[in-house]
This record gives sequence, structure tokens and C-alpha cells, in this order.
Amino acid sequence: MMIIRKILPFCICLLAMMPQANAQKGPLEAKLSGRNVSDLILPATGWVSYPAYLDRAAWDKMTGHRRADVIKAGEKFLNYNWEVVKATDYLAFERTGSREIMQNPFGNNNTALASLFMAEMAEGKGRFMDQIVNGVWQTCEMSTWVLSAHLPTQKSKRSLPDLDEVIIDLTSGDLGSMMSWIHHFLSKEFDKINPVISARIRKEVKVRILDPYLQRSDFWWMALEGKTDQMVNNWNPWCNFNALACFLLMEPDAARRAEGVRKSMVSTDKFINYTKADGACEEGPSYWGHAAGKMYDYLQLLHYATAGSIDIFSDQKIRNMGEYIARSYIGEGWVVNFADASAKGGGNSGVIYRYGKAVGSNDMKSFAAYLEKRNPETGIEGRDLFRTMENFWSSAEIKGVIPGTSDAAFSWYPQTEFCYMRAGEAFFGAKGGYNAESHNHNDVGTFVYFLKSKPILVDAGVGTYTKFTFSSQRYTIWTMQSEYHNLPMVNGVAQKEGRDYRSKQAAFDSTSKTFSLDISGAYPTEAAVNSWQLKYRMDKNGALQIDERFVLGETRAPNRLNFLSAVEPTHTVSGKILMTNGDASVQMSYDPSVFEYAVEKVAVDDIRLSRVWGKNLYRITLLDKSMRKKGSYSISIKPI
Repeated sequence: MMIIRKILPFCICLLAMMPQANAQKGPLEAKLSGRNVSDLILPATGWVSYPAYLDRAAWDKMTGHRRADVIKAGEKFLNYNWEVVKATDYLAFERTGSREIMQNPFGNNNTALASLFMAEMAEGKGRFMDQIVNGVWQTCEMSTWVLSAHLPTQKSKRSLPDLDEVIIDLTSGDLGSMMSWIHHFLSKEFDKINPVISARIRKEVKVRILDPYLQRSDFWWMALEGKTDQMVNNWNPWCNFNALACFLLMEPDAARRAEGVRKSMVSTDKFINYTKADGACEEGPSYWGHAAGKMYDYLQLLHYATAGSIDIFSDQKIRNMGEYIARSYIGEGWVVNFADASAKGGGNSGVIYRYGKAVGSNDMKSFAAYLEKRNPETGIEGRDLFRTMENFWSSAEIKGVIPGTSDAAFSWYPQTEFCYMRAGEAFFGAKGGYNAESHNHNDVGTFVYFLKSKPILVDAGVGTYTKFTFSSQRYTIWTMQSEYHNLPMVNGVAQKEGRDYRSKQAAFDSTSKTFSLDISGAYPTEAAVNSWQLKYRMDKNGALQIDERFVLGETRAPNRLNFLSAVEPTHTVSGKILMTNGDASVQMSYDPSVFEYAVEKVAVDDIRLSRVWGKNLYRITLLDKSMRKKGSYSISIKPI
């Protein structure tokens, strides 16, 4: 029987006032304390604790009960025909906006190679070796390992690879890391076939990763030459982790190796420093695994390589960054999904467990056990071989942990301005912040409301990525617009994107369970809004009271309150809206003398969204019947 632990209410209000240990340096660089990186890194690959390929007894023990599944996964690719990524596949990104045309064959090849490699490591009979060689060779023959969607960061701004410019993105880093691990374990076996194979891997990793990483500091994700207020997102720890693995496994020159490690520490510090003291991931739970989660992988790899000499797992912010993922879980696979995050997920149980173990968080470890019990994982993480191997050793430990999820009365992130509350069978989540966050939506002040772990009022998330998703046309996409969030249109005007469009006076009262903020700063000048005070209060039975007070400079159009519902609402009587999802029903009440009611069916025709929401969402609009410069609104949502 699953045991759900009672977790104390969570608040990190004092962290912003805590002095930093070193204002000039990030926590990793500060750990050097004048020491040289070269003096701290273990020589060559002496830090690698995984068994050698020929140590079959150790690999049998390491893969354990997953051995048969790992081998079976590789067998699917014994007769795999390696796909060619054509020039027109790259060009499709700029011609039609499609990323998948290039990414699908590329991803298929990467999955095949990773699966074949892990199957050979698990079995050790050489049965998969020729196909591994084919996969390695095919990968080395590619002009680039960078996605078509990321190639426009080249100086050419085009989606065909420019052979005169080598850039590093997420997937080129992933392949550099994967090829480095394959070389580490199988180079001697490759040499028995033909020494050119291993030599080719060494050359490609050097040219594609090691050299450009040392030679350039202008990759945006490094955050080494940007403005002081530059956004630093999941790309930073993700790319730096891959670079670190490549330098540790493949760089023969000790000085270059040390410089690569040091540079990765300085760059990763930028991500840690950018993240606010409360540790919340502004990109949402879907990105946590490649943001804080990948930062954990980086820190763990660095810990291994320096025998623990560089270790910041005791830092409170690092712990907060980890525990965010457990706090953002609503139940039954649903999560709080602001920005581009999906509303479904939970996280990778292995990463969450190991992170929790490193920072001493029982919350994370028990949440990982819950995820593992709810949806047992194979442990295979595609081209991320480090996570796959780490999963093998941690899987047995997870089984010994009592599963549990958080039922904390509230979680308040004062710097990021996320607020979660639980009461009765209801869950509420809301945000403040600003409209230039990573993967931003224009959503300052929006909220979600769940009952019995079923979605009622929601955030749609984001559809399938195209060239428009991260372009100047981003906010023409409906999911990014504030009018498709649970927010008002002030004077008929929606929120505006940009760093200057932000909340004011965000606060949480833990006694009254009230989250309040002024969202007027998120609207452009044409909204003519002086103040718009939003107040969310949740009672002990899960009822949500929404109070809005506003002062306008002038009246131009009626105000509209929009609400996005996961289920079709029923307007039972004037002033009452019924929303039912399975055995969960709520009644939204409003003053019919103030508002006109309307509902719009929002077709969900994007596969990424329809997998979460089905064919439709529904937008409820309450239109103010009058126009006035000063006023207030009151909306209640009650479980019934």
C-alpha cells in the first residue's frame, strides 16, 4: 500500500536576504579557492566507476533485472537500415517550418545506436558490434550533429550546415557525449576490427565539441559574453554537461582538459546564479529534467571526476532546485505547467532519486519511488548513456524507498512568484513573474485549478515546435497569448511580451491562504490600466475565491475575464457555470448583473496538445456589461 507522507508547508522567504558566499564568483568557481583544476581532476579516466566491457560479471550485476529488457531493446535494431538525413530535410525547417522532417530520421539513428550499444554492454558476446560500427560510422559521416532548427544560429542564418562554422547545440553535445562513452568502452574492440573506427571518433569529437568549446565563448547558452540580465535556461547545464563528459573522456592533453573543465564550471555557474534563490524552474516541470536535472548530472559527473573535491550539493539553492519537481506534482500524472511545459508528466524517477540522495531530500527520494511504482521505467535514456548507466545502480535503491507525494498545504516561491495551495481535494497553482521568462507565455497572474487530481481550469501548454515557436511570430500562436489563459483583457487589451511587462507586489499570506499581486504592469499602454489587483484565496474545503480590483486611466472597451476549461462548461442558471470532469465537479459563480456569459470551443488540432487535452478546450468569457474607470469583480469556484 502506498504511503503518502505529510510534508510541512513550504516557504523560502528568507533566502533572498541571505548573503552570498562570494559575490564575484559562482558557487562552482568559488570552490576552487585558488586551486588549479588540473590538481583536482583524477588522471585520465580513473574516475570512471562503471565496469570495463570485458568484466561480464560486473555488467550482469550492474544491469540486474533489466538485462533482458536492455538486450531485447537492442535486438530490434540488428537489421536496422541507417537513415540518411537529406539536404531537403534540413531545408524543410526554413521552407515549411517543420523540425520533424529532419529530426525524425536523425533521432531514429541515434536511438538505434544507443540501444545497440547498451545491448552489447549488457550481453557482451559481440552480436551487436557490426551494427554499432555502422551506426558510429554513419554518425561520423554526417556534416553536422546539430538540429536543423538550431542551425540558424550560424552566421549564415540558414538551416543547412555551414562547414566553415562549427556550433554546439543540445544534440551535437548529446552525440559528442554518447560517442565519447562508446569510445571509452569499446575502442579496444573497435581496434580489433579496424583502428580507423576509434581514430575517427576521436577526430570528430575533437572537431565538433572540444575545439569549438575552447575556441569560442560566444555561444549564447554559455552566457559568458551576454548582458547581465541575459536569460540562461536549460541549454546551459545540458550543453555544459555534454562538454564536460567529452573533455573528461576524450581530451588527451592535460592542460586543454583542465581548461575545458574550468570553463564549463564558470559557464554552469551562470545558470545557477540566474536561477532565483527559491529554486523554482521558470520553464516548468517538463523542462526540469534538462534544467535543474541536467545541472545535477553535471555536478555529479564533476564530483566523480574530482573525487568529491568540487561538491556544492549542500548549497540550499541546489536543494531547492531539486525539490521544486516534487512540489509541482498535482497527482495522477498531472503537473503545474506554466510556460511551454506540458500539463502531463512527473519526471525521471532515477534522476529525481539520485538528486534527492545527493542533497539529502527524503521528499525527492519518496517522490521518485512513487513515480517508479506508478510507471516502472526501463532505465534506458536514449542517447544519454550517462543517465542510463546511473539508472542501473540506483534502480535497486529506489525499490527500498517508501513511495509518497507531497500533500503540503502550500508551496510559495517568493522570487519566482509561483504559489501552490492544496485544500480538501483541490489543488491551485498561480504565478506572477514577467513576460520574458524562458519559454515564456504572456501569463502574469494566471492560475490552474484541479479537483481530485482532474483538470478543471487549465493552462494549455505549447503545441508541436515549428520555426515560428521561437521566432518573432511566437505570440501570434494562441497558446502563448494571455487571452487564452485565466486572465482578464483590460479595456479589451491582452498582456504584452517583454521583460518590462511584469507583476508588482506579489505576496502570499500563509495564514489566510491568499496569493495576491498587481498585474497592471503586464499590460501595454493602450490598456490604460493604473492598477489591477488580483487576489486568490482558498478555503479549507478547496473553494477558490477570486477578487479583482482595478483602476483605469480611461475606458476604451469592456473588460473581459477569460477562463480556459478542460471540460465543456454548462451554464445551468444565470450566474452559475458547472464544470464536470469524471467524478470531479465544480461550480463557478459570478454576478449576472455585471457580466454577460459566453463560451467558445477551442479546437485542439495539434498532436502534442491533443495527447494531453483531447480534441477541444473551452474558453469561458465574462464580459463586463458596463465600462468604468474603477471597480471590482468577484468570482467563486466551489467543489460540489
